[in-house]
Amino acid sequence: MDELERLAHTDGAEVVYRLTQRLDTPVPKTFIGSGKVEELVTLVHNLDADVVIFDDELSPSQQSNLERAVGRNVKVIDRTALILDIFGEHAKTNEGRLQVQLAQLQYVYPRLRGMWSHLVGEQTRGGIGSRFGQGESQLEVDRRLVRKRISWLKRELEKLETRLGVRSKARWDSGVYRVALVGYTNAGKSTLLNRLTNAGVYVQDELFATLDPTTRSLELEEGRKITVTDTVGFIQKLPTMLVESFKSTLAEVTAADLIIKVVDASDRNNEKEIDAVDSILSEIGADEIDSIIVFNKVDLIDDSRRASILAAHPNCEFISAKDGFGIRGLLYRIANEASKGDELLTAVVPYEKGLLVKMVHERCQVVREEYQQDGLFVTVKAPKRMAEVLKPYECDSE
Repeated sequence: MDELERLAHTDGAEVVYRLTQRLDTPVPKTFIGSGKVEELVTLVHNLDADVVIFDDELSPSQQSNLERAVGRNVKVIDRTALILDIFGEHAKTNEGRLQVQLAQLQYVYPRLRGMWSHLVGEQTRGGIGSRFGQGESQLEVDRRLVRKRISWLKRELEKLETRLGVRSKARWDSGVYRVALVGYTNAGKSTLLNRLTNAGVYVQDELFATLDPTTRSLELEEGRKITVTDTVGFIQKLPTMLVESFKSTLAEVTAADLIIKVVDASDRNNEKEIDAVDSILSEIGADEIDSIIVFNKVDLIDDSRRASILAAHPNCEFISAKDGFGIRGLLYRIANEASKGDELLTAVVPYEKGLLVKMVHERCQVVREEYQQDGLFVTVKAPKRMAEVLKPYECDSE
């Protein structure tokens, strides 16, 4: 419920009351019991509320029945609708807007009937032409329009996905090591990207401040260049339609060589949040990729809290992206991960292969180099793809 309140604040709402009910299963007609509905109606009128937000997804009929109960001027929405509204507000790129639109229309489509209930009532009077009531025809028109728009959006996103796939393949072929930042929304991923790469990404203390992925290059101490991508934040009960719509955005995660799971160390619910992140990574097929758990905002916790986190996650990293604490250690860990599969080899790269010389300095850890008459003599730790490129130029180390 705390999280739902934060979501409401992010969307510009002021929360005036919380109402809970313990039930084994939701009531089919109104989600909550009839007595609770009466209590809700009284509260809405006494507090002059204009929106009621449910923490779980409502069926179209439950939403319609609840709106009838509380009155026409009061909106009844669920967690999914709230998240979709926030995404709609924060999507900046063309791709992000298309993805949000698709998810919103998929959510709205089964709920269209309730929007025309005031006209459908005219059909109940019977008589000639009653089967072709005004409401039903309008409903069908709207459904056709929504179906058409959904199909168009899917086609556009497929085109974008193809273009992104080409771009991603080019990065793969280039041999550049790719790191993706994932984590619960507001864990500090964008702040960490800014700290690592001076990316200048928008940072705000609100949920879903970043929707569109941002990729920046980073040069490690050894000279190797890698890319770091900030991705959309995850959340518990993230609507399935959003995961589906954001496939191309989440493809940046599935294409990564290393995933950094950024966790808010100061959040008491962070174990549940780690589970939510792991669940979504599994859903998109990224759970087998190498990963590091990084606990951010350690400046906000005490030593005992740090000890309990370390006991649960002995291989984690502690950082404060805001003030730079632990960043050097994290970079060292990333460098170790990046060089894990490296092959030590010696080669003579001809000077006329200028691009290859540049790639050696950017993508390998140079152990030794010497400018000789017939080319650049180097001993390097090279990642698998770069090792294959250098094989034709390999020579003895003497």
